[in-house]
Amino acid sequence: MGHAEPASELAGRVAAHFAESANLKLAAARPLAEPIARAIRLMADALAAGGRVLACGNGGSAADAQHFAAELVNRFEIERPPLAALALTTDTSTLTSIANDYAYEEVFAKQLRALGRRGDVLLAISTSGNSPSVLRALQTARELGLTSVALTGRGGGKVAGLLAAEDIHICVPHAATARIQEVHLLVLHCLCDGIDHQLFGANQ
Repeated sequence: MGHAEPASELAGRVAAHFAESANLKLAAARPLAEPIARAIRLMADALAAGGRVLACGNGGSAADAQHFAAELVNRFEIERPPLAALALTTDTSTLTSIANDYAYEEVFAKQLRALGRRGDVLLAISTSGNSPSVLRALQTARELGLTSVALTGRGGGKVAGLLAAEDIHICVPHAATARIQEVHLLVLHCLCDGIDHQLFGANQ
């Protein structure tokens, strides 16, 4: 069994997490604001033209992909029409059949080949930038003529080398997975707010 720390020591540990997360968010605002703004315009233009945003990621990033799709399809903070978004992480029969019959790294790529169309946007989320399934999705998106927004950390990993000039890279300047994921959630909320502002003039 582990050492039982006093509540005061645990509270200090918790406070340190809050401080590190808050400081990272403030430090990341300057380098990330411009690529986030570009991603907002890209997604809003695609949605306005009848395209969709297709999102993918693994583990916590899968949850982020689903969270983002839900905010677009349902609503974020204002009442407005539903927006076309799809998380490629939710259909267990599709995911497991592709992983079983081919390879796990194909689980998003094969869905993109079936569902992606020129004019759609891929949102590819990987904290390390090295997830094989996300890398394959980015390669497939390029083959299909989709533009991609990559949400990463740790310098971007292999993802950084796969992106075309028209793609957008939002890379959190940190190495710890938890901190990267916390900023990713903030980025996704900025995207949702910005898309609503671009399409519906939302100022709330």
